Amino acid sequence: MNLFRNLLFWIVLALVGALLAQLLLADPGYVLVRFRGMDYTTTVATGLLIVLAAFAALWVAWALITLPIRSWRRHRDNRGRARLGEGLDALHQGHYGRAESLLAQAADNGDVEASARLAAARAAVARGDRDAARNQIDALGTRHPVARALAGAEMALADDRPTDALVALDAPEAQPLPPRGLALRAQALAVSGQSAQAYGLLGSLKQQQALPSAELERLQARWAAASLREAADANVLAERWETLPKDLLSTPEIVAAYASRAAALRWDEAATRSIEQALDSRWDESLAALYGSLEVGRLDARRTQAERWLQAHPASPALMLTLARLARAQGQWPVAEDYLHRAVAQGAGANAWEELGHGFAASGDDARARLAYANALRASRGKPIADLPGRDMRQRIHDEAAIEERDAHGMPRLRG
Repeated sequence: MNLFRNLLFWIVLALVGALLAQLLLADPGYVLVRFRGMDYTTTVATGLLIVLAAFAALWVAWALITLPIRSWRRHRDNRGRARLGEGLDALHQGHYGRAESLLAQAADNGDVEASARLAAARAAVARGDRDAARNQIDALGTRHPVARALAGAEMALADDRPTDALVALDAPEAQPLPPRGLALRAQALAVSGQSAQAYGLLGSLKQQQALPSAELERLQARWAAASLREAADANVLAERWETLPKDLLSTPEIVAAYASRAAALRWDEAATRSIEQALDSRWDESLAALYGSLEVGRLDARRTQAERWLQAHPASPALMLTLARLARAQGQWPVAEDYLHRAVAQGAGANAWEELGHGFAASGDDARARLAYANALRASRGKPIADLPGRDMRQRIHDEAAIEERDAHGMPRLRG
């Protein structure tokens, strides 16, 4: 197709030239030029040739005059690109001082200035000179506002200065932000305690494919949970909870954040109900443990619900721990102690031992309290557990039965 267009162009040009030549030959015309009392006459065709020759002579003269300048510029550009390549290679190999020097020299070439200065800033950071890196970024000035904003925000976030990162990214000359800028802005908002605004940028991040899909899904859950924890009052908390997608409403991390914040705001029923609904739809050990540790009331209702869950999940160590905490909160330490021993037998670990320590200490049994606290420390470090004194044979058989019950439900068998 290109060949056909070129051929057609030259055919049309030849026809136009032939037509003009015919017109000039049929009537060559007459040109009179009077300059300082002298008259010069010629035909139109000759005049056109003279004009064309004059322009050609001027072009050749200009080309010869500017040849050294153009040669010097070409040499400078080639040298700058060569230094850029050598500097990037040195940066990749870890020769950071040499890389910074080469890249700073390459920045003198305007065509590669932004790339060279950004790479020089990375080299300066790699060798621990953050002031030199900031100087390289600041040297971009107003010539490359977007590159300067992104580099400045990235460095500010690395220095734990999210507010400075937002200031750099919100500069008017850097708008509109590219995908990388949106990702950095969302990160700065989340770090600065504005997770709700970061969550609001997820749509733009997905549309512009600023991050991989798996990373966006992970950030969605993290920012949603953080926005719930940052809610200032119950109304804001309820609004953010109700606007979440349905698939997130049963995510353990998000449910835990909502329940904990609701409990802190003294919204007891909302706190407990969110965990109940989540566990009814999908069982999760962390939520089962949180259900008993929430600092809310409704002890009787929570204990009744936990006992109902126990029928469906008899080998759940987190549920045993929750029942123990609720029983101890109701002043029923013997019942709580029994649940805790069953929880330990089913692998509840350090949390159950620590709860045992709290119970023994409250009941005045300092010796066993110290041993329980020591076992909690041993369990957290993966060390062997010491037996508690005072457990009779019947109670030990009960613990063994709990272990066997746990094994029957397909859970790993752990013995102290």
